Amino acid sequence: MKLDDIRHNIDVIDSKILKLLNDRFEQGLLAKRFKEIIEDPRREQEVLEKIKNNANALIESGFGEEIYKLILTESKKLQAEELVIIGFQGEHGAYSEEAVRHYNKDYVTIPCTTFNQVFEGVNSGMYDYGIVPVENTLGGVVGPVNELLINTDLQIIGAIDMPVHHCLLMVPGTDHRDIREVYSHSQALAQCRRFLSRNNLTPVPYYDTAGAARMIAEKQPRGCACIAGKLSAELYNLEILKENIEDLNSNRTRFLLLSKQPHEDGGTKCTITFTTEHKAGTLFSVLELFASSGINLTRIESIPNEPGDYSFFLDFGGSIKDPRITKTLEKAEIQTSGFKVLGCYNEKVVED
Repeated sequence: MKLDDIRHNIDVIDSKILKLLNDRFEQGLLAKRFKEIIEDPRREQEVLEKIKNNANALIESGFGEEIYKLILTESKKLQAEELVIIGFQGEHGAYSEEAVRHYNKDYVTIPCTTFNQVFEGVNSGMYDYGIVPVENTLGGVVGPVNELLINTDLQIIGAIDMPVHHCLLMVPGTDHRDIREVYSHSQALAQCRRFLSRNNLTPVPYYDTAGAARMIAEKQPRGCACIAGKLSAELYNLEILKENIEDLNSNRTRFLLLSKQPHEDGGTKCTITFTTEHKAGTLFSVLELFASSGINLTRIESIPNEPGDYSFFLDFGGSIKDPRITKTLEKAEIQTSGFKVLGCYNEKVVED
């Protein structure tokens, strides 16, 4: 082992330490949601006692205690700032987190394992907002999210439509000629199928694009790379071997911002969901209501709800405060069942 190798190992360890510190501060922010006051001397003493008792060969108890006093001080400072917390599915660096940055870079993003955890977190008040992908131009609708939307009481208060550009990422110093396997989410792998085939690379499905980046950075498996976004490369100190490797340049994903409360103003776009009777022409009669009112539909989707039953999603332009819109919705509710206004909001379209 050479000095450069040792320094590289130190850089990797430093990156892990910072990531773990960030994780700890995130948990501190969530803990604030369940207590009335920030100061908790008994809990702080309990933490410091554990640090003292867990000192090892190179870390003296006094040194560890001083570090944790600083950590606790910073954690309390963050809790006092009343930061806005938004949950997303995946690891830090996911495209959902990138979408949040386009919407409001001051929001604190908290990763969740599943989409259901995002919905539950917002519903319980643990998160102020949640963000979820609802559809992709190449992959179509995100089924699990739409299924959750059918049964939720949460409101859509915003949307972000943005391009998704995939990158081939590797550990710095890796010889690209040694790469044989590429890890990523199955959808990302499918969207880069031609690139992978052309370069004789074997796709390996992983639960999340950013999760694959984190794994590659931490475990550094030989002959492996991953597909993720630029944000993942930045967060996990990975080298971008190739940008924009998706097969089509029209790859875009639309994300929805969720809240317990509706959007404050009327918005410029609305989303509704409903079911209809299993009779010919029932869906057409609903759509005709919007057409006759001059309301522009921007999305029509059907999602399986129960066996033999489908729920329909409609997006359309307009404000809930427009009498023409409210009158049309009243008529639509009469002709349907399970009718629900999921939200009226503004949508941000991000260009390349």
